[in-house]
Amino acid sequence: MAKRLIPSLNRVLVEKIVPPSKTNAGILLPEKTSKLNTGKVVSVGRGIHDRDGKLIPVSVKEGDTVLLPEYGGTAVKLGDKEYHLYRDDDILGTLHD
Repeated sequence: MAKRLIPSLNRVLVEKIVPPSKTNAGILLPEKTSKLNTGKVVSVGRGIHDRDGKLIPVSVKEGDTVLLPEYGGTAVKLGDKEYHLYRDDDILGTLHD
Protein backbone atom coordinates (compact mmCIF):
# COMPACT_ATOMS: atom_id res chain seq x y z
CA MET A 1 0.00 0.00 0.00
CA ALA A 2 1.47 3.29 -1.09
CA LYS A 3 -0.18 5.33 1.69
CA ARG A 4 -1.57 4.45 5.08
CA LEU A 5 -5.20 5.53 5.27
CA ILE A 6 -6.66 6.00 8.74
CA PRO A 7 -10.47 6.24 8.53
CA SER A 8 -12.19 9.08 10.37
CA LEU A 9 -14.79 8.69 13.11
CA ASN A 10 -16.60 5.32 12.98
CA ARG A 11 -15.42 4.30 9.51
CA VAL A 12 -13.73 0.97 8.73
CA LEU A 13 -11.35 0.29 5.81
CA VAL A 14 -11.94 -3.20 4.40
CA GLU A 15 -10.20 -5.26 1.73
CA LYS A 16 -12.77 -7.57 0.16
CA ILE A 17 -11.89 -11.26 0.05
CA VAL A 18 -12.30 -12.73 -3.42
CA PRO A 19 -13.12 -16.44 -3.17
CA PRO A 20 -11.38 -18.77 -5.60
CA SER A 21 -13.23 -19.51 -8.83
CA LYS A 22 -11.88 -23.06 -9.02
CA THR A 23 -10.65 -25.74 -6.66
CA ASN A 24 -7.08 -27.06 -6.33
CA ALA A 25 -8.08 -29.97 -8.57
CA GLY A 26 -9.16 -27.54 -11.30
CA ILE A 27 -12.93 -27.85 -10.92
CA LEU A 28 -14.66 -24.59 -11.78
CA LEU A 29 -17.06 -23.35 -9.10
CA PRO A 30 -20.37 -21.68 -9.99
CA GLU A 31 -20.74 -17.95 -9.40
CA LYS A 32 -23.32 -18.41 -6.65
CA THR A 33 -20.75 -19.97 -4.32
CA SER A 34 -18.52 -16.92 -4.66
CA LYS A 35 -21.30 -14.46 -3.74
CA LEU A 36 -20.55 -14.28 0.01
CA ASN A 37 -19.49 -10.71 0.78
CA THR A 38 -16.62 -10.97 3.21
CA GLY A 39 -13.63 -8.80 3.84
CA LYS A 40 -10.63 -8.29 6.07
CA VAL A 41 -10.45 -5.15 8.21
CA VAL A 42 -7.32 -3.19 7.30
CA SER A 43 -7.79 -0.08 9.42
CA VAL A 44 -10.38 1.41 11.77
CA GLY A 45 -11.25 4.91 12.92
CA ARG A 46 -11.26 6.09 16.54
CA GLY A 47 -15.01 5.92 16.97
CA ILE A 48 -17.78 8.45 17.36
CA HIS A 49 -18.83 10.62 20.30
CA ASP A 50 -22.31 10.35 21.80
CA ARG A 51 -24.40 13.28 23.01
CA ASP A 52 -22.61 13.32 26.37
CA GLY A 53 -19.21 13.51 24.69
CA LYS A 54 -18.18 9.94 25.54
CA LEU A 55 -16.26 8.06 22.85
CA ILE A 56 -18.03 5.01 21.44
CA PRO A 57 -15.25 2.83 19.94
CA VAL A 58 -15.59 0.90 16.68
CA SER A 59 -16.87 -2.65 17.24
CA VAL A 60 -14.28 -4.37 14.99
CA LYS A 61 -10.50 -4.34 15.04
CA GLU A 62 -7.74 -4.67 12.45
CA GLY A 63 -7.40 -8.20 11.12
CA ASP A 64 -11.04 -9.21 11.74
CA THR A 65 -12.94 -10.99 8.97
CA VAL A 66 -16.31 -9.30 8.55
CA LEU A 67 -19.56 -9.91 6.70
CA LEU A 68 -20.41 -6.98 4.45
CA PRO A 69 -23.69 -5.77 2.94
CA GLU A 70 -24.29 -6.53 -0.73
CA TYR A 71 -24.39 -2.83 -1.60
CA GLY A 72 -22.82 0.21 -0.01
CA GLY A 73 -19.43 1.38 1.04
CA THR A 74 -17.12 3.75 -0.75
CA ALA A 75 -14.50 2.30 -3.08
CA VAL A 76 -10.98 3.61 -2.48
CA LYS A 77 -8.00 2.68 -4.65
CA LEU A 78 -4.59 2.81 -2.95
CA GLY A 79 -1.71 1.75 -5.14
CA ASP A 80 -2.85 -1.24 -7.18
CA LYS A 81 -5.35 -2.54 -4.59
CA GLU A 82 -8.98 -1.61 -4.12
CA TYR A 83 -10.43 -1.12 -0.66
CA HIS A 84 -13.86 -0.13 0.65
CA LEU A 85 -14.84 2.27 3.43
CA TYR A 86 -17.87 1.30 5.53
CA ARG A 87 -19.49 2.82 8.59
CA ASP A 88 -19.28 0.64 11.67
CA ASP A 89 -23.10 0.40 11.63
CA ASP A 90 -23.08 -1.01 8.07
CA ILE A 91 -20.96 -4.07 8.92
CA LEU A 92 -23.27 -7.04 9.42
CA GLY A 93 -21.02 -9.11 11.72
CA THR A 94 -17.67 -10.78 12.24
CA LEU A 95 -16.76 -14.27 11.07
CA HIS A 96 -14.77 -16.64 13.28
CA ASP A 97 -13.22 -20.02 12.47
